[in-house]
Amino acid sequence: MNAASLITESLANFLQIYMILLFVRILLSWFQTAEWANQIMSFLSPITDPYLNIFRSFIPSLGGIDISPILAIFLLQFVANLLAGF
Repeated sequence: MNAASLITESLANFLQIYMILLFVRILLSWFQTAEWANQIMSFLSPITDPYLNIFRSFIPSLGGIDISPILAIFLLQFVANLLAGF
């Protein structure tokens, strides 16, 4: 295994882990009144919100529903699949 494939594979794995963190953050946003959810969200928000805010800045919510996380996850999945193909 050469250095380029190791870096590519590591980056693809990182993106998969980050997608899981995003997914957990999105699911926990539905349980904002639960104390246990607030503790986990206070940990995940500084990690995931900067990336999500990029999409929130140009994608308006539709009827009070924020669809920017869907696009954010699709983009990460697309990039991870591109890296996995190398």
